[in-house]
Parts: sequence; C-alpha cells; structure tokens
Amino acid sequence: MQEKGTISIHTENIFPIIKKFLYSDNEIFLRELVANAVDATQKIKRLSSLGEYKGDLGELKVSVSFDEKKKTITISDNGLGMTGEEIKKYINQIAFSGATEFVEKFKDAKDANEIIGKFGLGFYSAFMVADQVEIQSLSYKEGSEPARWICDGSTEFEISAGNRTERGTDIILHVNKESKEFLDKGKLQGILDKYCKFLPVPVQFGNKSTSEPDGEDADGKPKYKSVEVPNIINNTSPIWTKSPTELKDEDYLSFYQELYPFSEAPLFWIHLNVDYPFNLTGVLYFPKLKNDFEMQRNKIKLFSRQVFITDEVKDVVPEFLMLLHGIIDSPDIPLNVSRSFLQADSSVKKINTYITKKVADKLASLFKADRKAYEEKWSDIGLFVKYGMISEEKFYDKGKDFVLMGNTAKEYFTVDEYKEKVKANQTDKDGNLVLLYATDAAKQDSFIQSANKKGYDVLLMDSPIDTHFISQMEQKLEKVNLKRVDAASADKIISKDENIVAVLNDEEKEKVKGIFEKAIVKPGMKVEVDSLNPDELPVIVTMDEFMRRMKDMAAMGGGMNFYGNLPDSYNVTINGNHKLVGKILQTSDEAEQTQLAKQAFDLALLSQGMLTGAELTEFVNRSVSLI
Repeated sequence: MQEKGTISIHTENIFPIIKKFLYSDNEIFLRELVANAVDATQKIKRLSSLGEYKGDLGELKVSVSFDEKKKTITISDNGLGMTGEEIKKYINQIAFSGATEFVEKFKDAKDANEIIGKFGLGFYSAFMVADQVEIQSLSYKEGSEPARWICDGSTEFEISAGNRTERGTDIILHVNKESKEFLDKGKLQGILDKYCKFLPVPVQFGNKSTSEPDGEDADGKPKYKSVEVPNIINNTSPIWTKSPTELKDEDYLSFYQELYPFSEAPLFWIHLNVDYPFNLTGVLYFPKLKNDFEMQRNKIKLFSRQVFITDEVKDVVPEFLMLLHGIIDSPDIPLNVSRSFLQADSSVKKINTYITKKVADKLASLFKADRKAYEEKWSDIGLFVKYGMISEEKFYDKGKDFVLMGNTAKEYFTVDEYKEKVKANQTDKDGNLVLLYATDAAKQDSFIQSANKKGYDVLLMDSPIDTHFISQMEQKLEKVNLKRVDAASADKIISKDENIVAVLNDEEKEKVKGIFEKAIVKPGMKVEVDSLNPDELPVIVTMDEFMRRMKDMAAMGGGMNFYGNLPDSYNVTINGNHKLVGKILQTSDEAEQTQLAKQAFDLALLSQGMLTGAELTEFVNRSVSLI
C-alpha cells in the first residue's frame, strides 16, 4: 500500500498557524499525545471485556522515549491501533473538518487550549515542536496490515506499509531546532509529572534504578543490589477514583503528601462524588491557613478523566474556596477550553454551586458532630469561613450557623449564642446591641480591662479579614453595632442613661482643656474634658470608629483609598474626675502643670502603642525624673 495526497483543507497551510498560535503553550503536545494513547489503550480493554476482541491484551501501558542523537520523541501504546484507511479518516479528515472556521475564528486567539480543544486538533499539537511527524500503527482487527503515515508540516502526507509487528501505535516526532529543549530527560519527566501523573493506564518513561535484597553478607546482614526497573510515572488509581468506603484517613493524608510534599497535614477533607446532573469526583482538603492567605491560592488542580488541565480554577470553584487544596475531576468540564468559555458553561456553574454546598454541609456536620474539636480548629478555619460568608451569599446563609465568635477569654459562641450572652448588659439606650471587639489584645489590654470592669465582654477580631466581616455583621444583624474597645472610654462606648457626677465645674474644665492643649504638640488631636469614672485613665486617646474602620479597609485594599489618604485624627478625652487632673489644677507652677499633663497624655499614647522613637525615650526620662 502506498499513497500520497493532500490534507483536504481550504487554507494555504494550517501548520504555521498552529505553531504561531500555540507556541507559548507548546509543552501540552505531550499531554495530548499521551492522552490519545491512553484512550486507545482503554478502548481495547473495553472491547476485550465486551468479547469483541478475542486476542491477548498483554501488558497494557503507554511508553514515552526520546533519542537525543536522532532528535526524536516517541509515544507508543498497545491499544486499538489503526489501519491505513482509519489513519486517513481520523488524521487527515476529522481533525480538519473545521479547519476553515478554525483559521477564521481563531486567527487572533491567544489561548492554545481553546484552539486545540475546539476542533479536535490534539494530534496536530505535535507540530508545535516537530517539523516531521510519523505514525506507525497496526490495528487490532484480524488480518490488518501495519500502516505508516508521515507528514513534514505541510498539507501533504504519505501513507505506506508500516513496520509495526504488534497491535498499537507509535507516534514519532522529529523535533525541530527551536524545540530541542524537549530532547532532555528532565524536561520530559517534568511535563509528564505535571500532566500525566494520575492517568488510568501505566505510563513508562524509560527505566530507573532501585535496590532489591541480595542475600546476606558474611556477618549475616542483608545485602542489596541495584537493578533497573520500568520508570512508571503515574498512579493509575488515585484516591478520587475510589469510593470513600474503600479509604482510610491514612490514604487521604498520604495522597495529600503526594500532592504537596513537605506540607503540614490538612485539618480535614471532603470527598466529592456525584454523577447527576453532572459527573464530578475529587478530594478537597482544608489546609492550615496562614494569615497571608494570598499565598495559599492556586492549589486546586483541575483534571478531566485523570488528565491534568490547569490549576487556575477560579471559574469552576467559588472565589473563597480557592483557599482549599486538592483535586477536582470532571469530564463535564470541556477539555481544553478558554477561561471565558468556561464562565459561560452551564455545567461549570452547576459544579460551582455544588462544591459550595458540599463545603458548607461538611463544616456544619463537623460543628454538630464534635463542637469541641471544631472549636480547636477554629483558629485555622475561621479565616476561611468568614471569607466565604463575605464573598458568597449562599455560603453566608449556611455559614451563619457555624461561624464562631471568640472573646478575649478564649471562649467561643455562635452569633445567636453571643447575642444572648451580652444582650442584658450591652444594649444601649436606643435598644441597639453593642458588640465590643479588640484587634490586638496585648496593645488594647487597658481598654479591655476597663470594659471587663463594667461587665462588658470583648470579642477578639484579629484576622486580616475581620474588618470586612465586622461590616457584614452590622449589615446582616438587625439593631447590632460593633465597636472597637478603644473607640471610647468604657463609660461612653455603650450609650446608656447613666450620669456620672462631675467633679469639675465648667470654668475648671476650660482651664484643664487649655493646659492639655498647650502640653500636646502632636497634630490631629482634638481635646475634650468629660466626667468619667475615677477609676478610668486620666487621659484616653481614641479614633472615631467609622474613620478607623475606613482606614483599616483602605490598608487592606478595600476600595477606601480616600480615607486611607486622610491624615490621622484622634479624640483626646481628659477624665475630669481623675485625681491626677485635680492635682494638675492645684499646682500653681505652670511648668509642672504642663509636665504632668504631658506625662498623662504620653501614658495614653503608650496604652495604644502610639508612643515610639524619641517621644518614648523622652517619656522614660521624664518618668525617672518624676519618681
């Protein structure tokens, strides 16, 4: 059999277009060709199980090899094989059935995956790295003759008698000069590890050395010898292909280490397994989240029938679930499509909703089954849950039942539990429930203690996302306000119908105000004198709750740049009922008045962590002189 011909397409030359558009993603040629070989191998296995193929299957596997001298890469399988007529049909005709549309529609495309997948050009991705491609194939069909197909990157091809003696196919790539980087063992191993690590058919890439027992030495100690064994690069039965009933915790933990070597063990995991209304399997792990959660992203890998596609899964997985790690495998996610197409795909949207529900259900079940264990994990998963509630309305509806609020005493409550706990003592005169919180328990300790003395409880809200979570709580919860514990004195932070008797008259208040305004040299300080509990600090420095929150959001990139650029401004409240203020008034020496006022103000700054550098040194020296 000998035949020459021209591939039937209505364009001058398709191959330069393939090379031009797909060059940036040229390593996917190996994924495409190995996936095709696996497909052919699985099909012969299926035919055998149906009794349509009576021959010996032999050891089913795919082999990848290269020859640096000959400048070739070969992908071999012992699958279905093809006759000469089938090669003409599948290689020359079907792959190019949409060639004209391909050229017109994708002439400006940038996404290689979109182009290849759209027109079934997987095989022709070989021409991204090869200037000549050869097929040697022998069909499984009885009486078939081996066939050879060769094409030099033009639209011309040649089919002739082949030399293969066993069922299956060899794809031989004659690598071009620009792609000689692929004639390297490490490079090819890396691509295979990336794309083919979990294919369902063994993939061999050469051999590797290992040791095996070789008797004992003269002292009776075991000896070992080095032997060459096939280098099988893939795990053909990863855990997501198995039923959860077959697996133990050790299996999930071992697989996590396989995916993410040297990582800390995950907190827990979810096994995904659904076949209606779409097919989806996978395992998602909850890692121990660090506060810099941006570093945790892109750890979910997307597969289709065990072929790795991408680790950019933002369209398949909701934004907040990007913090998870693991695997998602679905044949219903179109293979090799661009992200813009992915967003419009109905199956993708259903999968997105399903995964959100599964994660919420898992967290709810953990909370109900063992609350103590759930609370112990809260420092690791709290950031994730809050992020989910902020970014996904459907998750908020479920999450409000298992999100926890922790106070400075390290106690945990659900939202409803906490509202019930504090409502008797922390409801203001207008009927609003006021929840107090600290962002830094150490720096705000004096304010926390003052609040505790009033019988108030203080939440600890110190994660990077709590500024946004606080705002959401106020939007969602009726008649609930949240205030940072250092936003005002303990007497004033929750407005109540309580009047504290003033020790100073109006004239004395004005005099005290003048003394402190003279002593305070820092800009942005608004001084006022108020009648507070004598046990409160003599001076309290606070920032307006609204302004502080806007600045916190601006610091996190929350779109509040206007507030972030405003100069800091603070309220300086002088406790007119404190004995130190009385002492300052009784002192006739103006310099001593100023010194005492400055000392009291610096103490207030120190309690807020706002006294640093030369001002802190001056305060220390002044304190020594006053002792």
